[in-house]
This record gives sequence, structure tokens and C-alpha cells, in this order.
Amino acid sequence: MSVRPRLQKPPIQVEVIEIDESEEEEDLLPEGNEILEDGDESESDDDNLSIYEDALTAMDNQGHGDGMLSRLSWFNALTDLAANSFQDACTPEEGLVYRKRLRKIGKVYFLEETVLAKAITAKKLCTAFGIRLPEFLDGAPDESYYPLLGICINRELRKREKIPHYNSVDDAVSLLKKSKNIIVLTGAGISTSLGIPDFRSKETGLYSKLQHLGLSDPQEVFDINLFQEDPQVFYSVAKDILPSTNKYSPTHAFIRLLQEKGKLLTNFTQNIDNLEGHAGIRPEKLIQCHGSFATASCLECKYKVKGEEIFKDMKAGRVARCDQCIRNIRQSRPGGLKRKRNSSGISRSKRKRENYEDSTDSEDYDVAAAGVMKPDITFFGEGLPQTFHDRLTKHDRSLVDLVLIIGTSLKVAPVSEIPAFLPPNIPQLYISREHCRHENFDVELLGDCDVVVAELCRRAGWNLKHEMIPLDQKIGVELREGET
Repeated sequence: MSVRPRLQKPPIQVEVIEIDESEEEEDLLPEGNEILEDGDESESDDDNLSIYEDALTAMDNQGHGDGMLSRLSWFNALTDLAANSFQDACTPEEGLVYRKRLRKIGKVYFLEETVLAKAITAKKLCTAFGIRLPEFLDGAPDESYYPLLGICINRELRKREKIPHYNSVDDAVSLLKKSKNIIVLTGAGISTSLGIPDFRSKETGLYSKLQHLGLSDPQEVFDINLFQEDPQVFYSVAKDILPSTNKYSPTHAFIRLLQEKGKLLTNFTQNIDNLEGHAGIRPEKLIQCHGSFATASCLECKYKVKGEEIFKDMKAGRVARCDQCIRNIRQSRPGGLKRKRNSSGISRSKRKRENYEDSTDSEDYDVAAAGVMKPDITFFGEGLPQTFHDRLTKHDRSLVDLVLIIGTSLKVAPVSEIPAFLPPNIPQLYISREHCRHENFDVELLGDCDVVVAELCRRAGWNLKHEMIPLDQKIGVELREGET
């Protein structure tokens, strides 16, 4: 486990010329999954991306670029902090200096003394903000990077400032002990110790295993438009994401312990495995931001069933169809549905979904015409549940006294915007395997989530019980200088 406090660096020295500045940004978290980035209330960064898509289409028609950019590709560029293949990219140290300089002098003078002074290209300056340069811009003139750079600068300026007097493991323990209304924001990292893969790890993550599908972006598996067009794509890989266990991890047990101590305000989870419920997190304390496999609904008639009713289809890679739609189709036939009789004259019992493949041609048509069942997980292109926005904006924001972010890289909006939306004076602790470069946390505890929370509880004098925590577990702590 390593701890990263703040690192101090001298500002960069460059020349100054003029540029117009946009208005200050709006401190709002809009409803839906589009986050307001620009100063104009009527225009979000997502709108800017759409405008830029048109420009890219025109550029493509002139022989520049590789075609129309999907909106997902833009958000990948803004949130995927993988290493740039661009050889002239900024080093982490250079990026830190540029970001500190931006905060010190503001975006007007920052742009004047960098891109407009020809001190650095817009392409290279984009890499100072930790983004992966999108492939569709390869070979494009430097001006093509201006919109992307503008969005990066706006996002950087919206980050909260680190609280300087919180820096160590003991500081984190002290905050845990004195806080009474803790928001816990969790991601896939709290379940990986159970054998459930996360999404973005390079070799073991789910997206890395979907390359064989031939999609332009593996995330398209969870795109609602593609699901509506061809649900078989999702169902072909559904068995790989279906929860295979009801067991929960030590980190789940830690969140329950916070609840038992009366400290848990809300657990906002991005996970769809529903393990928080199995761990005993009460429904009134839990917001499943991206839904879960606990239920499934028909796209046509909205009929809702328990999730396990379609698990057999998911495990078989077969598109699940709606039983209610099938019943309605059959009952709407002239004369109603006639039951077939066997040789003894006894009426056959109604067949279950798993036997549909043995049905008659007429029955096969009924199944094919029935609505598709979709697990009640939130796909890209769908809005988050209203409970997410109501809980955060109308309840938690005014009560929270500590934020714990555990096991998430914070790459999917709008959940990724929660840390910036909450009051900046509220301490924020980050627990994960890797450093999060696009947010400023007060203390980062880097390591296995289960190990970190077990050590925090040991130092706090709390009894965290779980079969996966060794009785003689010893933790080494290495203090590292962090970034901002």
C-alpha cells in the first residue's frame, strides 16, 4: 500500500500574447448522463463534441482523418489515461508543471504563453492532461486539436483543490473515526478478489476480452442503440459478466461495518453484480447507479421479472424473450391458443422458456416476435435512475462529511463527476490499485482494496471480520510524493 500526498514543482516560464476567454463554468450537475463542462448554460462539452463531429466529417470528405467519430471515442479520449503512443507526449512531470501553471494564471494567459506563443503544439499540450490522443486525428493539422484542448482545460479547472493538511494513512484513519456521514463511491475493483473481472484492466478486464467481436470499441457491447438493433451481440458475451457468486469481499464487509457504526450516508455503486445487497447494505443506503442484474425488463411491453429468470438464456448466449409478450401473441389468435394433446389425450402443460427451441414452427414465430428482455443495467445512451440525482443533489450534498472512492478509475460520467460536484472542503480519500490522475484527492491509498480497508480498520481499532482476511496479515506502507 502506498500513500501519495502533494508534490510541489516550480511553474514553467514562457511568453505571453492575447486570446479570448470563455465565461466561468457552471457549478451544476445536470440530470441525465451529459455533464456541463463549458461556461454557456445552453452548451455542454457533449454538444461541443457533436459540433466537432460535423467538422471531422467534413475533414474526412477532404481526405483527412479516418471517418466519423463516435461519441464514445471522444469520452474514451477524455477519460482513458493509458500511455500515449505519441512519441513527443508530455512526461508526467511536464504535465504536472503545465497543470499547475494553468491553475496559477488561468486559461487565457495559459493559452497565450503556450499554444499561441508557439511554445508547444496543441497536440502535445493535450497529453499534459493525461488523455490518450484519438486515432482519428492522426495526421490532422494542429488546429484540429484545439476543441479537444479546450475541453481538457475546462475539465482540469473544474477539479477540486487538495486539502493540504490531509496526507497520511493516520490522517485517513482519523477522518474515518470522526466522520458521521460518509459517501462511499465504489467500482469494479471491490469485487475483483472474488474472481469477477473489472472492465478496463489491460489483460484481465472484460473489454480486453471482447476484441474478437470486431467492434470499433468494445464498450459498444453496452450501447443501447446496438442492443436495440442486435441484442445477440450483448447476449453472446453475457455469460462473462453475469454474477457467478453471492459471496462478497472484505471491502463489501467494510462498507457494511460503516453502516453498522452509523457512519454510512450512501453507497453509490457502479457495480451491477448486486453484491452490496448480499453483503447487507440496506436499500435506503444504496444507490445502484448503473442498475443491476437483480431484475430484467421487456423492451416492448416493459414487463419486469426477477433477473434469474433470464440467467439460463444469458449463460447459453441466447436472446431472452418476454413471456408476457408470448402469451399475448398466442391469446390474440382467432380461437385463442389451442393446446396440443399427446397420444393419451392428456393436455400438455405449458412449456417453459428453456423448451422453446423444441416448439412448433408457430410457437417459434411467437418467440421471435416477442419483445427482447434486457437486464436492468444502465447501458451507454441511457439515463441514470432519478434516485441517483435526487439522492446526491437534494440529500447527500448538504450532509456529507467524508468521501471514500474505492476500486474505480472514475472514467464513466456522470458518476465520475461526483467528486467535483461535492463541496470542495469535504475531505476525499481514494483507494485503488492505480493512481487517478484526473482528480485531486487528499489521500490516495494505493493497493488491493481489501488489504487497504483491513489495515484502516486495524489502525482504527475496528473489528472487520471476513474469511478472506488472514489473521496474521501484515501490511507494508510506503510513502510516495503525489501529483496534483
